[in-house]
Amino acid sequence: MTTAPPTGVRTVLRMRTREGCEAEFEAAWRRAAAEISRVPGNLRQELIRDADDPRTFLITSDWTDRAAVDEFGRSEARETLTEALRDLREDAARNTYEVLATVPGAQGTA
Repeated sequence: MTTAPPTGVRTVLRMRTREGCEAEFEAAWRRAAAEISRVPGNLRQELIRDADDPRTFLITSDWTDRAAVDEFGRSEARETLTEALRDLREDAARNTYEVLATVPGAQGTA
């Protein structure tokens, strides 16, 4: 088993959309993610929908380090880019984690 070195910091946001706003939420996330992908320190983002509750989404965002996350979190750009998401959700929670190790599966090594 090979373990890759730590890859930085990951934020995980859980958001539940207002009823009937799922497609609009996805489109708004895609627009915001395209802009956020250009922010220094951002490595990748993913939008994940709950298989059992299509109104609940996870947004993961990987960053080079905590300083990059914090700088973006304090920026006016974050406010602007995430404003549309706030209007489409009824609930949200955010956590930040240090990525300690990554172990690719057999399908991820091809």
